[in-house]
Amino acid sequence: MIENVVKGDSVAAILDRALDAGEGLLRLSPNWVPRSFLHPGKRIKLHPDDWYAYGTNRGGIDERWFACTTDAANEGRVWYEGQSFALFEGQHFLLKEAVAELGDRLIGKEMYAKYNRWPIYSKFFDNMGPIPHHFHQSHKDAALVGQEGKPESYYFPPQLNNVDNNFAYTFMGLSPDTTKAQLRKCLEDWNKGDNGILYLSQAHRLKRGTGWLIPTGVLHAPGSLCTYEPQWGSDVFGMWQSIVEGREVPWSLLVKDMPPEKHHDLDYIISQLDWEKNVDPNFKANNYLEPIVDESCSGKGYTDRWIVYGTVDGEQLFSSKELTIEPGAKCTLKDPGASGWITVQGSGRMGKLKLQTPAMIRFGAETEDEVFISHEAAAAGVEIENTGSEPLVGLRYFGPNVHANLPAMGDFRKT
Repeated sequence: MIENVVKGDSVAAILDRALDAGEGLLRLSPNWVPRSFLHPGKRIKLHPDDWYAYGTNRGGIDERWFACTTDAANEGRVWYEGQSFALFEGQHFLLKEAVAELGDRLIGKEMYAKYNRWPIYSKFFDNMGPIPHHFHQSHKDAALVGQEGKPESYYFPPQLNNVDNNFAYTFMGLSPDTTKAQLRKCLEDWNKGDNGILYLSQAHRLKRGTGWLIPTGVLHAPGSLCTYEPQWGSDVFGMWQSIVEGREVPWSLLVKDMPPEKHHDLDYIISQLDWEKNVDPNFKANNYLEPIVDESCSGKGYTDRWIVYGTVDGEQLFSSKELTIEPGAKCTLKDPGASGWITVQGSGRMGKLKLQTPAMIRFGAETEDEVFISHEAAAAGVEIENTGSEPLVGLRYFGPNVHANLPAMGDFRKT
């Protein structure tokens, strides 16, 4: 559990000192999130004794969230569940409160003025098997219950995928010939056992080092590769599959983010799906991602790759890059916006902060693998050096409308 927490008016003073000492960088603490309806995949470095650190009634810990200011929508949650803490001089303070204090410095004037918060986050999502076929509401539909929609993206880092686990395939969307009547029948059959929704979908084998972009309103049943997920800062969802690996999925998880009076209105529930995107016959061509080298940010001994890119309904909402630095090399990282960084291989330093990829992490312990790179630090440039004997690899994600040179979907086919 998080201890020595600084809150409220006291955050400003420690934040100033932390930013000055780190030259615009903040050290972040591991942020663990359990899910009651899933089984941990056991690849995100958490100690085996701590998979159920919140209690077996809360479920196993299968997620680690990065640079997050969004609450996890879990029943029985601890007060800070999902929220990231910065650590300085043995004291913790919420990244959310830091942004509220110095939003212009941390995330940039334009982003702070428009959203008044850090509006995205990323996580490691790690399960032993598949999860239910589900969707995330659009901004319009989520607003009906006071929430925001959640488009998201996937990248499968090789460093965290030494094994496939039980089902390294993801069902996405619906077969192009699916009818709404067929889908309605799946809802009608919810309490009869397996409601058969996967018969209406298609599975794609997951490939390490690649990814997907998933808009709102699109059904998907993530497979068992450990996944890095940049996404919008929301935790809305609806589960459409009644049984997964023999486990019951309650109806309440389908309708949790819908108006109460609509919880049994099947036509309304179906209307929250983006039908055209679900039955798109070119689904893979329109949603699949492979890395693209950013030559403008690469040089001798280091390579920066786009791993999440493209737009959602014409908007640049989030993006991500993977930086690899060879042993003995260094580079100055200059980005047009703030980012959340997680180290996935090797050791070195970022500015004055040490970087070290842990082999195993105890629940509640601190690590040296996660950093928040503020807008001011990104603009000034941050020196990163590999001081180890293997490649130093870090993943970082960005907020909306940061990049003028963001690749479009499918651009990897041009390289």
